[in-house]
Amino acid sequence: MRIGKQRFSGRVDKRPVIHSREEAEALALRALAFLAEDSERIRRFLLLTGVDASDLPRVAPEASFLLAVLDHLASDEPLLLEFARKLNIAPDSVDHGRRALGGGDPA
Repeated sequence: MRIGKQRFSGRVDKRPVIHSREEAEALALRALAFLAEDSERIRRFLLLTGVDASDLPRVAPEASFLLAVLDHLASDEPLLLEFARKLNIAPDSVDHGRRALGGGDPA
């Protein structure tokens, strides 16, 4: 499944790319993988959420956990922008994903 990677002359299409809960869950799993690529990023996320690394396989599919992943990105603008650049998506895609998973307005 493609998650909003739309390329036009090397530029990111700024329209929202999350159209369903399934797409939001896939985006959140990609965000979790992004966090896990760097030991400091994942350590900080786990510390802030109180989740033990050994529990990740159990909690990763849960909507509330996936929402927490997207909340974490949304609360850290440099991290959000790095993630968006890596996936070649508009940064507001994370907010659209949050909403699709039941999140409200970002704090």
